[in-house]
Formats: sequence, structure tokens, C-alpha cells
Amino acid sequence: MKIELRNVDYIYNKGKPFEVYALKDINLIINQKDFIGLIGHTGSGKSTLVQHLNGLYKPSRGQVLVGDKDINAKGADLKEVRQKVGLVFQYPEHQLFEETIYKDIAYGPINMGLSEADIEDRVIDAMNLVGLDYEKMKDKSPFELSGGQKRRVAIAGVLAMHPRILILDEPTAGLDPKGRDEILDYLTHLHDEVGICIVLVSHSMEDIAKLANRILVMDNGEIVMDGSPQEIFDKDMELSQIGLGVPQITEFMKRISKKYKSLNDNILTVQEAFDEIDKLLGGKKDV
Repeated sequence: MKIELRNVDYIYNKGKPFEVYALKDINLIINQKDFIGLIGHTGSGKSTLVQHLNGLYKPSRGQVLVGDKDINAKGADLKEVRQKVGLVFQYPEHQLFEETIYKDIAYGPINMGLSEADIEDRVIDAMNLVGLDYEKMKDKSPFELSGGQKRRVAIAGVLAMHPRILILDEPTAGLDPKGRDEILDYLTHLHDEVGICIVLVSHSMEDIAKLANRILVMDNGEIVMDGSPQEIFDKDMELSQIGLGVPQITEFMKRISKKYKSLNDNILTVQEAFDEIDKLLGGKKDV
């Protein structure tokens, strides 16, 4: 399945004195195999864009197609769209409201009209996907959990709908390092092992570099870059001009490559940097 945006504009306060273009002529195709990192400074249009992908926002101009269907056409089934394209907001645990974890995760499948047996299967599968023990935790209150566990319950509630595409807006915001790493590990598993397309909105260049296979860069409501992590983070000057940076290890490698010309400076992770420096030291005894 894919999502396609064709010439999409979104205008706040359209026709009024304070009219603002939040999105400008967006043309974009998101494919099933993508793990997209969506980056941009605050106010660049990231959150507005992702809320178009499952019909929460309707474009002022243009089309949004999920599969081959225009989701804003007359008679479009937005309920079906939101089952296929799941959206997890920043701080999704604020949306937890049921008395048990089971009931919270089951809320979506219940509204889909599934049988009790199918609902239970979906809750079990969703909890397994995010690393929550079904038998130990199904009857607990979600409000007894840690921040990271609450976040996982909220994500499981979306996964129980069996989405083909999962969109997450700053899913690690406010978490401690352990909770953050757990969430990111589960996202990798969902993409690599389950085959779910991920769209990750994040301010962390390190997380984006580590996880994404494609990066979209937004500025003033437009997609100004679209490419692999290597391609995007090699444009450090262009990113700097729109208020963005590169991963710290990338910046470090670019600095020392000015002295060691043979060093590859297009490095995204600490392990890549270690391997590159080890290769340099092993090959040049005068370094």
C-alpha cells in the first residue's frame, strides 16, 4: 500500500487577514517499505502534514490518496482509512482512559465490530509487538505504569487496528533513556520484521540517522529535501541554513576529516565512526 499527496496545500484562516499557508504544493509518495524520518524546525509543517495522511485534516487544495482512493472524496470511508493508517500523537498516554490495559487496547477493535475472540487475539498480538506481557499486565490499570510502558500501551492500541502504515509524532518525547530506547527498538522491529511502514517525526537527528531509510526535510510548509540519510546529512550547510543540524558523530567526523583527508566523513552512527577510524589507524602508521 502507498500514500500519495498531489499538489496539497493547507491554509489556516483561509480568506481571513491572518491567512497562513501551513503546507504549500506538497507532492509526495510514501511506499510500504519506507521507514521515513520527517524533520524540520518547529512550525515547519510536520504535524500538519502527517495529520493529512489519515484524513484528520482535509487539504485546502489537492488530493491525498491511500492506495488508489482519494480519502477526501465524497463518500470516502475515513474509518477504513484510519484502520490502515495509524497515527500516534505526541504524549499518546494522555489519551489512555480505560480502567485496564486490555480495555484500552481493545477499544479500536471493538469499534470495528469484531468478535470477542478476534478482539482478544488482536490485543494479545499488539501487546506482544510492543513487549508487554499479556497475562501479567492485561488487567492492570494503565495509570500504574511507567511513562515508557504507558507509551507502549498507547501504541499497542493503534497496532490492534492492524495498520499498514504507522505515523508517530515525537514518540520518545519526555521519556527517560531506557524508555526511549525501548520504543525505538520496537519501531525497528515493526518495520523490519512485521513489515509496517513507519513515518517518524522527530527532532533527534541521532534517532533519525539510526532508524530511517529515507528522510524528508520540511521548511515553511514545503518539502525541501527528500533522500537517504547519507544524502541528507551530507548537506550540513543547507540544513544549518534552515535551523537544523546533523548527528553529533557526523559533525565530529566532518571536523576531523579536514585533517585526515582519506577519512570518510559521511558517517551516521558511532559504530560507523569507530570502524572508519580503526581502518585509518590500522592502515597508516604515521597517524
